Amino acid sequence: MDMKLYHQWLLILDHLNIGVFLIDAHRRIRQFNTSAKVLVGLEDHEIQDGDCQEIFCGIPCFSICPFHEKKSADVRDMDIELLDEDNGKHRITRVGAPLLDGNGNVQGCVSILQDHAPYSELVNRINYEEQSLKIILDSLNMGIFTVNRNGLITFFNRTAEKISGYNRMNLLGKESCTLFGHRDKKGRGLIRQAIKKGVPVSGIKGTLLNSEDEKIPVAVDYIPLINNQNKVIGGLTALQDMTLVHQLDQVKHHKYDFHHMIGKAPVMEKLFNLARVVAGTESTILIEGPTGTGKDLMAKIIHSRSRRAGKPFIKVNCAAIPENLLESEIFGYAKGAFTGADRDKPGRFSQAHTGTIFLDEIGDLPLSLQAKLLRVLEDREFYPLGSRKTQKVDIRIISATNRRLEHLVAEKKFREDLFYRLNVLRLDLPPLSRRQGDLPLLIRHILRKQSAAMEKPVPDICESAMQFLLNYGYPGNVRELENILEHSLIICQDGMVRPEHLPAYLVDHTHPFVPVQQTNSRKSIPRENLSERDALIKTLNIHNWHRGNAAQALKIDRTTLWRKMKKFQITPPI
Repeated sequence: MDMKLYHQWLLILDHLNIGVFLIDAHRRIRQFNTSAKVLVGLEDHEIQDGDCQEIFCGIPCFSICPFHEKKSADVRDMDIELLDEDNGKHRITRVGAPLLDGNGNVQGCVSILQDHAPYSELVNRINYEEQSLKIILDSLNMGIFTVNRNGLITFFNRTAEKISGYNRMNLLGKESCTLFGHRDKKGRGLIRQAIKKGVPVSGIKGTLLNSEDEKIPVAVDYIPLINNQNKVIGGLTALQDMTLVHQLDQVKHHKYDFHHMIGKAPVMEKLFNLARVVAGTESTILIEGPTGTGKDLMAKIIHSRSRRAGKPFIKVNCAAIPENLLESEIFGYAKGAFTGADRDKPGRFSQAHTGTIFLDEIGDLPLSLQAKLLRVLEDREFYPLGSRKTQKVDIRIISATNRRLEHLVAEKKFREDLFYRLNVLRLDLPPLSRRQGDLPLLIRHILRKQSAAMEKPVPDICESAMQFLLNYGYPGNVRELENILEHSLIICQDGMVRPEHLPAYLVDHTHPFVPVQQTNSRKSIPRENLSERDALIKTLNIHNWHRGNAAQALKIDRTTLWRKMKKFQITPPI
């Protein structure tokens, strides 16, 4: 070999960051570079002409040694560990390449050592940066998920979990468009187009279908993820829960619908079906139900779904206005009707003209005014206080009470003829104790709504706190549940509602309930199976008796869950 070329070759070897050993047919090291010397931790005189087996003592290189296969031209590699001078281990890759003569016999070999340390540091740094990014994204009060270029979800942050109700592990690898449901073609189409074209999209208004099949209004922004070759490798989608904004907009425009009244219990489904029918009529409606069950909301929903939607909706609380002021408040008064009446003043009936008047707590209306109300119902006209001229009105009357009007009629506290006029169509709102299967759904909905109003992240609820909430009787119904959750949301500061964040009276006086039909058949179930039955009931209750979600939580299929329910005679709540 030309000496000049040889020295250039050696110079090149010395500038490589890999260790190179040239070994002859007698297994003697004839040449090596600086990196090789550093990797084995020996001096020049210890390596030069040394036996490779001694130099590489302790390195298990038998399987890649060319001298063990006399005519092999294969290049082989293996990962091994070396001990440094501090007895610390670091990984290297060793490659053995044979040097063959014209007959294919091994005359020597080249052994190459590659230290993993620089690359391990790079990998560790990348992993650290990736984990840091995930922690940052998880802390945002905005739903974030990333997708690859095929639209499959690769990351899903905690806020996105709370908005959607899905566990991120169940969504990774799934198509992102499934989150928006088959009906939201606009949201799905724009995101799919954005992924395809690699252009950002912002301000998409759509609906996300959560794990309970509820439609959650969201604002969606999409940002493409582009590599250094300017190719789209995926995208980042930001979700903003617009529930509160949506609710405020609906309040502003008087838009209410049945999805505002949360409930999937059979008794609620029956109520909603009946309410949909009566909303389209002009008949008088009587809404009965205990305090806190949502009579006011039901009246607004019926008005919003009637032909009078967009017209006035006037509420009168018959129990809140002093009796001596009630007549003038409801029917208005004429100028000079009493001292200080220096002008005509329209009453609530006049204000409700062409729309709906809602008479809340109608059972507290004094007998003296019941006859006047009866005339309005019969003739759609009335006399304002102090006036001799009738005033005609075009209104629909909805009344509500937490008392049984039949009992008041029997006690001579309510006119029988007025009762029959009001009771043309009746809606009975059940207490929360009759729809305890709705509790998990209500709790999640109320927490999400209240968190948005307080501009706080939606908290999680630990299992013990959830059990207190599920086992309480709620004499104040949904309104009491709202107050309890508001209390907990204010007290809770770390994102997890625990028993100590619940009102003391609830924790001290909680009584158990089993939200299933009770039968004597439980006595026939073997004692060792009672705990499994209770576990099934508990899981079904937590998941609002949604068998698919309960089966997933129990890590069994739906068919197995159905068989177990049949075996233990478990039936859904009435």
